[in-house]
Amino acid sequence: MVFPVVFLKLADWVLYQLLANSCYRAARKVRNYGFFLRNQIPRSSSQQQATSLFPSASHCDVGNNIRSSQTLVCDIHGVLLRAKTFFPYFMLLSFEAGGILRAFLLLLSCSFLWVLDYELKLRVMIFISFCGLRKKDVESVGRAVLPKFYLENLNLQAYEVWSKTSSRVVFTSIPRAMVEGFLKEYMAVDDVVGTELHTVGNRFTGLLSSSGLLVKHKALKAYFGDKKPDVGLGSSSLHDHHFISLCKEAYVVHKEDGRNNQSCLMPRDKYPKPLIFHDGRLAFLPTPFATLCMFLWLPFGIVLAIFRILVGICLPYRLAIFWGSLSGVQLTFQGCFPSSNSEQKKGVLYVCTHRTLLDPVFLSTALCKPLTAVTYSLSKMSEIIAPIKTVRLTRDRKQDGETMKKLLSEGDLVVCPEGTTCREPYLLRFSSLFAELADEIVPVAMNAHVSMFYGTTASGLKWLDPIFFLMNPRPSYHVQILGKVPPEFTCAGGRSSFEVANYIQRKLADALGFECTTFTRRDKYLMLAGNEGIVRENKRN
Repeated sequence: MVFPVVFLKLADWVLYQLLANSCYRAARKVRNYGFFLRNQIPRSSSQQQATSLFPSASHCDVGNNIRSSQTLVCDIHGVLLRAKTFFPYFMLLSFEAGGILRAFLLLLSCSFLWVLDYELKLRVMIFISFCGLRKKDVESVGRAVLPKFYLENLNLQAYEVWSKTSSRVVFTSIPRAMVEGFLKEYMAVDDVVGTELHTVGNRFTGLLSSSGLLVKHKALKAYFGDKKPDVGLGSSSLHDHHFISLCKEAYVVHKEDGRNNQSCLMPRDKYPKPLIFHDGRLAFLPTPFATLCMFLWLPFGIVLAIFRILVGICLPYRLAIFWGSLSGVQLTFQGCFPSSNSEQKKGVLYVCTHRTLLDPVFLSTALCKPLTAVTYSLSKMSEIIAPIKTVRLTRDRKQDGETMKKLLSEGDLVVCPEGTTCREPYLLRFSSLFAELADEIVPVAMNAHVSMFYGTTASGLKWLDPIFFLMNPRPSYHVQILGKVPPEFTCAGGRSSFEVANYIQRKLADALGFECTTFTRRDKYLMLAGNEGIVRENKRN
């Protein structure tokens, strides 16, 4: 009986709220717009008068030590975040958790969202974005995808006030499921009070719970009772003024300051917590215009990716570089080609930073000679389209060591000791196995840049990784060969394998301007995918 009831509620909402109210509000907006044109009165004048009721957040005394014992309340939308609208974050949820068709449907809704008021607009975006999604998929996006975009849009002025208080509570009409993971993991919030959504089993229906959209000033009264919070941060809207007027001190974060003032931009070194791992395919903030451009590009991007793959597979290295550059792929090469030692029977071991699955391919192309790459959990599709030889490792140290020794005796070998990719300017801990296998070690600093799609994933379809990377309009790769490691810094020179691995990690980090970490593949997958990143092959009896 649950689904019929949900269907009836949905029908009632569509007929009596979406259609009837939207028509009425559209007519009222058109009338108001006409009045605005006739009288030539700036619409923002009333807002400016309202904002004068409370001082700007920039006037808040953040140097006072007394704030270390105070409680702060605020909203994430329009206060902690500089973004004008929350649409891009609903688009990220729709694309990453719901798929491309749901994202396209949300984009189409922009054609009528502008005539709706804030509450109805939010209800529509919630329904399109959440209807039918599993709870664990929403939690995954909230934990692994959205934090990157939230951090990039933090308002520095609001955060400076936020960071000086000891207790923080966020009240927001945005669904709690979209913001709670970020606020608790990165912002050290004590509690999040947001709009609750209706669920059936482990899936969202897209409808609100019986409590409806959260009304902030009512929620604040219910949460604190007769006690007043010490500091309230709000936007310039009248609704927020009612909300922050219930606090002992109240400050306003102006929209104009957040969008245009460079002093409100949050630099990476001031992030409340370093952003090392994140997931998802989209590399840009999907505003309506940017999302439209992405969908218009997709057909051309798919054809272009196929063309680039065929160029890499079928053409010689020089021609592949030429036609690849004509198609928009940028490959920059620095360093010198390592001289081979004729007395050594073993090949050269290239130790690379790991940015995408295409690292060995671009190194082989830059050197204009075939290489062998050792991989782990590589998809069959990636193995098929790879223009170089790939050999799978098993994560068994003894067996993998024997495999790599054999491959080195046959020729040059490429290894990525991090064991997994990292998108941000950090290097993960290097496995020390490679240091025990060769005396001729050549570190290679590799970095990749994309503008539309990421070519890596922790929880998505890995066989699409190279395709997504090559679908970017102008993907770029930087390859820098640092030269052979001096003999005194190898195991043959008396160093332990751990010392060699740490030495090469630091050398590569310095060349790229990255920071060394002790995080491993296991840490990445536990954070992004909720597992240890171990691929267990099915054994058939």
